[in-house]
Amino acid sequence: MNRIALKMLFGDTAKLLGLVFGMAFSTLLITQQASMFVGIMQRTASLISETREPNIWVMDPVIEQIDAVRPMRDTELARVRGVPGVAWAVPFFKGQAVVTTAAGGLQSSFVYGLDDVTLIGLPHEIIMGGREALRRPDAIAIDEAGFEKLWPTQPLSLGESIEINDRRAVVAAIVRTAPPFQTQPLIYTRYSQALAFTNNGRNQLSYVLARSIPGQDPAAVAREIESRTGLKALTSEEFRWKTMMYFLRNTGIPVNFGTVVLLGVIVGIAVVGLTFNMFVTENLRQYAALKAMGLTNARLIGMVVLQAAVVGAIGYALGLGLTSVFFETATSSPTSFFRGFYLPWQVALGVGLLAAVIMLLSAIVSLRRVLVVDPAIVFRG
Repeated sequence: MNRIALKMLFGDTAKLLGLVFGMAFSTLLITQQASMFVGIMQRTASLISETREPNIWVMDPVIEQIDAVRPMRDTELARVRGVPGVAWAVPFFKGQAVVTTAAGGLQSSFVYGLDDVTLIGLPHEIIMGGREALRRPDAIAIDEAGFEKLWPTQPLSLGESIEINDRRAVVAAIVRTAPPFQTQPLIYTRYSQALAFTNNGRNQLSYVLARSIPGQDPAAVAREIESRTGLKALTSEEFRWKTMMYFLRNTGIPVNFGTVVLLGVIVGIAVVGLTFNMFVTENLRQYAALKAMGLTNARLIGMVVLQAAVVGAIGYALGLGLTSVFFETATSSPTSFFRGFYLPWQVALGVGLLAAVIMLLSAIVSLRRVLVVDPAIVFRG
């Protein structure tokens, strides 16, 4: 009976193609948008994820996410270092500045100030130059995508000079980072150099990056820092999730992507469901003939479910493959908006379950006609 069910399915090429491409389009739409949503949420906290050495971030109590900085006094660094359970703590500066190239181009950029001694916070993947090069006067490191924004017509190279708030800076290293939420050049330099570049006022310490003593619970150490200093202290994971939840609650990102995902579900249910129902309706005489030959309802249900499963599997695989091709081609350029996006396995699994539900609902709706069909219609004209 399974062979007959598949012959009925593959015998109607037009309906089969409509079913497969309907499911493939629905899968492509849902998977692509869900993956991009995950990627954008991860971008909001990319700086936290990239800064791997510390496991505790200390900040002003009013801060709710990584980009909303309220500077602290430099003396807070010593207070954090004196808290029991803290292995080390270093300053970290985060600010923005307008960069001017020698050709006269302007570009708003993020400036990160790293501890002068340890350079903790510098991305690990250095394409050109090295960590020690940042100890030179006026030296900076810039991310690969940022370099191409500032100098779009020339290859990656060291020694290029820019002006940051009328101060000269020289590119001494080029790094590769996770894409930020805002696509601006990322400039890394020593903490003291960053303060000279930006000159933001009396309080300039953006964050204190700390690490707990091995064997100590970072969350417990963070609570101890809060009780002793009055500052907010979060583990890296807590701060990452707090930042992402802030953007979820206060931006239109979930609504925008949720609407498109819902549209994909509706397309799947409407197009695939209606087309599958038409396919079953047009084959009612065949089902009636099988029923007249003594086939039970259970076997008929198995045939319809098999047909739905085959259509769902082919359409899902095709849609997933197209999504993978899209991300593979769209993320190849370091300056592409899609850089860093990928297809998480959790999204692929979730969409697979959703595709199964769509096809199951389509089969259930169509089964009513099969189960109530009168075998006598085979003998009618």
